[in-house]
Amino acid sequence: MRLAAAALAPLLVLAACATPRESCITDATRDLRRVNALIVETQENLARGYGLETRQQTRVVHARCTGHGVDGEGEPFSFRYDCPRTDVTETQVPVTIDLAAERRKLDQLVAQQRVLERQSQAQVQGCIAAYPE
Repeated sequence: MRLAAAALAPLLVLAACATPRESCITDATRDLRRVNALIVETQENLARGYGLETRQQTRVVHARCTGHGVDGEGEPFSFRYDCPRTDVTETQVPVTIDLAAERRKLDQLVAQQRVLERQSQAQVQGCIAAYPE
């Protein structure tokens, strides 16, 4: 999940700089891109024979931190204290899948992909007409 968020960060920065035409095309193709990603994931699951599930593991790490303060006479001082921190890591765990159901899902996604390709193409043409360069 963190990897996905890190990968999307540059896209968000670029999206802020997108022209109206680019934004329109991005919006018009959003569902198609999602379906394409699901098709790839489903194909990979079928090729492996199992799925992958992301699980988060948390653990508390104890550390020593330094604080700063001012005593009653206005003199600065430093002090150390325990400061626990929670680390979260994500791991991919193999999970069993119903291969027949996965194949049916792939067939449905491919059919949906065809529909979305036609819809997206029409919407993209509308974006080009609305925002000529």
